[in-house]
Amino acid sequence: MPLSLSACVSAGRSSLPPPAIDPSVAVMYAALPDEPYLVPAVDVSRISPQYIRQVVAFQGPEQPGTIVVDPSRRFLYLVQENGTALRYGCGVGKAGFDYQGNAVIGRKAAWPRWTPTPNMIKLEPERYGPYAGGVEGGLDNPLGARALYLYRDGRDTLYRIHGTHEPDTIGQSVSSGCIRLFNQDIVDLHRRVPVGTSVTVLDSDAEDRTLPSDGVVGV
Repeated sequence: MPLSLSACVSAGRSSLPPPAIDPSVAVMYAALPDEPYLVPAVDVSRISPQYIRQVVAFQGPEQPGTIVVDPSRRFLYLVQENGTALRYGCGVGKAGFDYQGNAVIGRKAAWPRWTPTPNMIKLEPERYGPYAGGVEGGLDNPLGARALYLYRDGRDTLYRIHGTHEPDTIGQSVSSGCIRLFNQDIVDLHRRVPVGTSVTVLDSDAEDRTLPSDGVVGV
């Protein structure tokens, strides 16, 4: 009898259907074959729904067109009209928690070159030393498919909003880097915002800017 019950339970579990995937979400995170390097699709079944790109109700003094980064909650907002924002899930590296305040996008780049900072090389010479000369854009570059460079008073803050080839790090704290988005999301954001866009990075004590709302997935 125990063997029979065990067999039935195993058979029942293996026959469960996989979770349904919203087709519009699958399209948003499909592969990007028209890029210089093929950006693979994201397995959306592994994404927590809150980190999927979506329109949400938004509260705050920022004007439409402003980017608001909430490192503590792992969200990036592009403020829109009528009390809404386009919200992206993000992963936050150590540098992402170190920076707070206002900035502007001083430069945009597609498939950017990456060079570790002197401090990164000093702290982890074995890891970053081999890349001191820089890494060209591509699938091995930690900045991903796009990067937005934040400036303050005309100077590069060394703070970046960029893509990632490690989609499982979205929604997480990571060991290095600034604010990372799915490559599909940073390509979308890069297209929407011009150089000169205002950026506000909230501190850890800031209130949640998202109002209770179901949101609209697929925008």
